[in-house]
Amino acid sequence: MASELCVVAVPGIPEVTPGEDLVTVISEGVARSTRTIEAGDVFVIAQKIVSKAEGALVRLSDVLPSDLASRLATAHGKDPAVVEVVLRQSRRIVRMDRDVIISETLHGFVCANAGVDASNVPSGFVTLLPRDPDQSATRLRNGLMARFGFPIAVIISDTFGRPWREGVVNVAIGLAGLQPLLDCRGTRDIHGRTLHSTVINVADELASAAELVMGKTAHTPVAVVRGAAEWLGPGTGAMLLRPAATDLFR
Repeated sequence: MASELCVVAVPGIPEVTPGEDLVTVISEGVARSTRTIEAGDVFVIAQKIVSKAEGALVRLSDVLPSDLASRLATAHGKDPAVVEVVLRQSRRIVRMDRDVIISETLHGFVCANAGVDASNVPSGFVTLLPRDPDQSATRLRNGLMARFGFPIAVIISDTFGRPWREGVVNVAIGLAGLQPLLDCRGTRDIHGRTLHSTVINVADELASAAELVMGKTAHTPVAVVRGAAEWLGPGTGAMLLRPAATDLFR
């Protein structure tokens, strides 16, 4: 286990527009910060700027709501166009209650509104989750390693709520170059008992730590975590999706 972690926000990231080269944007942000990048650093990058760069934006005035979306919107006090976008991004609706839509996205994430979000985008638009967050993370990792010359990892993070707990946390929806799970099964605790079920989600914990320095309104959508080099290795965000067969709540 790491004995020390250092998490630093990358300041000065400008507003990202469709088609922008995020590798250049992030590299220039690091250069302006005068901080150095070392082998084993983990870049945590907010989903929102990845979606913007990839053009995953929808103009709501271009959306024609279906009859189903209109009925659901009326019943739950929502914008029919937004509900239509949520339906298009969903495999299924898990629950609708108290004006909240919980759905399973096309990727397999279970979250509010299928990740469709109107925050930090111009009025009249919403963002979607990246089409393939792991692929996006791989492209960013390859580009950043070419710029800095060191093996690094990339996590693409988004903010999710959690059952039974107040408050939202950052989680990893895509990653590259990181072993996302630390399997402690088969090891022994301090009393000699064998652990049978403990698997630590390293990727989500690093993403959550990064959110504390990134903030939600501070315009710092990128952070670098140092001290996590021991977890670098092959891995994907898809590895964090619990199969339905072992999910007691689906």
